Amino acid sequence: MISAPKLRQLEILKTVADHGSMTRAAQSLGISQPAISRVISDLSDLFGFPLFERKDGLLIPSQETRYILPDISRVIELMDHIRGTTQDLTARRAGHLRVACLPGFATSHLPKIVASFLENRPDVTITIEPDRPERILEWIIGEQYDCGITDAFDGHPTIETTTMNIRTVCIFPLGHRFSQLAKISPNHLDNERLVHTRRDSYFFQALSETFRKHSVAPKQIVETRQFTGACELVSLGVGVSIVSELDARTYTGRLDFRPFTPNIPHQLSLVRPTHQAPSMITLDFMEKFKESLENLQV
Repeated sequence: MISAPKLRQLEILKTVADHGSMTRAAQSLGISQPAISRVISDLSDLFGFPLFERKDGLLIPSQETRYILPDISRVIELMDHIRGTTQDLTARRAGHLRVACLPGFATSHLPKIVASFLENRPDVTITIEPDRPERILEWIIGEQYDCGITDAFDGHPTIETTTMNIRTVCIFPLGHRFSQLAKISPNHLDNERLVHTRRDSYFFQALSETFRKHSVAPKQIVETRQFTGACELVSLGVGVSIVSELDARTYTGRLDFRPFTPNIPHQLSLVRPTHQAPSMITLDFMEKFKESLENLQV
């Protein structure tokens, strides 16, 4: 059985064939002519046939060499491609990232992060899959996605979680009387038409407890799962709502908002599977996402 030639030997063989001279090949590769000669001699012994014929002062590839040169060129090109790809991966310029997120993020904050993240990473591709929190956690536990963005998460042995407390604000339609206030308190919301999150959510329960302590009773008009849904309804004049400042800022110009006190932070969790080693692209993306929320945290 013929031993496999080394890639460097094949590169030297191709260079000699391209230049028709060991001397010019040596100059091109920056090595000595005797070193070139030894490699050609070793390859000839390895393959069992002469690699070149001398004609008019030039080295002409033999018939057998001409037959294998296209394959040698493909091998060298493939290795160059692999070398370039690994360098890109190391430099975080290539790879694929799978992100699961809440539906509101897919059309609000996340696109800006993705656009910025991809700006200097031309060979990185991303899949964004929005769904409800329960489904996101199933995907992360099953290692179907590299990371996820979801509501407050209590923890799971197969999931690493970073939870961020995002400031909340009171949003109201443009021209509403609340625009005259510097901040909104529970007393301002007594008997006010309220758009709120699901009744079984931790956020609604914390908000309800605040209303109870202040003995106020807003009119609960619409229940919606996502803050973005609440923002849409408020922008249409349906009522007021308490949402994360992150979502409220997305609707600047379509509604108005003020700080809500006492602040009831919205807990946002960034999750990833622990049994799957994260790629450098994943870690970079998660870090960029966290940085994008630094000025909104409490």
